[in-house]
Amino acid sequence: MNLFRKKSIEQLLLEAGKKDIKLKKDLGAFDLSMLGIGAIIGTGIFVLTGVAAATHAGPALIISFILSGLACVFAALCYAEFASTVPVSGSAYTYSYAAFGELIAWILGWVLVLEYGLASSAVASGWSGYFQGLLEGFGIHIPTTLSSAYDPAKGTYIDLPAICILFLITLLLTQGVKKSSRFNTIMVIIKVAVILLFIGVGVWYVEPANWTPFMPFGFSGVTTGAATVFFAYIGFDAVSTAAEEVRNPQRNMPIGIIVSLLVCTILYVVVSLVLTGIVPYDQLNVKNPVAFALTYIHQDWVAGFISVGAITGITTVLLVMLYGQTRLFYAMSRDGLLPKAFSKVDQKKQTPVVNSWITFLMVAVFAGVVPLNRLAELVNIGTLFAFMTVSIGILYLRKHYTPTGKGFRVPFVPVIPILAFLSCGYLATQLPSTTWKGFLIWLAIGLVVYFVYGRKHSVLNNSN
Repeated sequence: MNLFRKKSIEQLLLEAGKKDIKLKKDLGAFDLSMLGIGAIIGTGIFVLTGVAAATHAGPALIISFILSGLACVFAALCYAEFASTVPVSGSAYTYSYAAFGELIAWILGWVLVLEYGLASSAVASGWSGYFQGLLEGFGIHIPTTLSSAYDPAKGTYIDLPAICILFLITLLLTQGVKKSSRFNTIMVIIKVAVILLFIGVGVWYVEPANWTPFMPFGFSGVTTGAATVFFAYIGFDAVSTAAEEVRNPQRNMPIGIIVSLLVCTILYVVVSLVLTGIVPYDQLNVKNPVAFALTYIHQDWVAGFISVGAITGITTVLLVMLYGQTRLFYAMSRDGLLPKAFSKVDQKKQTPVVNSWITFLMVAVFAGVVPLNRLAELVNIGTLFAFMTVSIGILYLRKHYTPTGKGFRVPFVPVIPILAFLSCGYLATQLPSTTWKGFLIWLAIGLVVYFVYGRKHSVLNNSN
């Protein structure tokens, strides 16, 4: 039994074109860019900015964002080439199947479940908190027992709002990728407008004196800040899971990945610059730093819009993460590593409906019942691991495969892939040891699942 048996790129493309399991090609470059921005801009810009400034980087937070952004740009270029060369659902999982073989592909798929699945659960819990805060502003209170995950000491047993938003997003996803994309675009426009409103109002209240000292915690604080705010960038890789539903993927996939990342990096840098210019950095360790800054300058009317922006922002992150999870399960199921129910496509809607509802049930259990303080940290290490693997995969791709079309090519190979690997690896070393331990436990569980089920049912195994 060869644990590292591979699927050729030609084989992957052929399987994606089978009529009985074909997804509908409905997305263009603009749709993909909106999906990327929808996935990236969420609680990161509304929450992480303040915490990172107050505890790690100070006003030098803009350097932290630039450093993290660079690491992501290097990785994004690698993703763009793979997405252009192998326009197949599954993201890093599928790329690894072609480059490294089945066992590594399974590990990548299992790791991406951390990013998409657990992130969906954590984001749904965050959405619930913001939504309940909004309701309380109107004097509406959800019963304590239904307001948060299971914690008898606090009198909470299930997070009903989190389950409800997951249900509604799943219902939308089952209606087809185009409808989901349109909804996402509207929500992205709203939240970007809210961010621009903050910048437009706040820039007039910037006090340059607040930027001194610029680097109060030293450069080590800046790098720790970079590892912290890296999590605000998580999501651009979810764009690559849409590959099979894209018109002209060789052109549109790279545009969607790179444009979404660049737009978000610019917004992050400008927001952090204005934020630390309005409020002294040591006062920003609050849950809602952007709204706090507006209250600080007595612009309470804008702070209300920020709450709406935060809710729409989190909603789009949830939409794209759930979408990414369903397409990942779809790809793994088509390869035989998961049950066939996950790759069954509704003939009318041309979307994996059964898969979507199974994913909803799994994510809802975590979001509604299980406190995710520790599990949420695993999202970050799983993402970095995927970025590093894809970066090395480009070196293999260049050596063993000659593209037939005019798809995107990473410039300055091998320098860019190596920089992507090293920068993401460095950020991973900045994560706490408890996260690493949890990650290794998750990998061990994944290997058991593979050897008990996936290895025996693999399409490659049955074709031998």
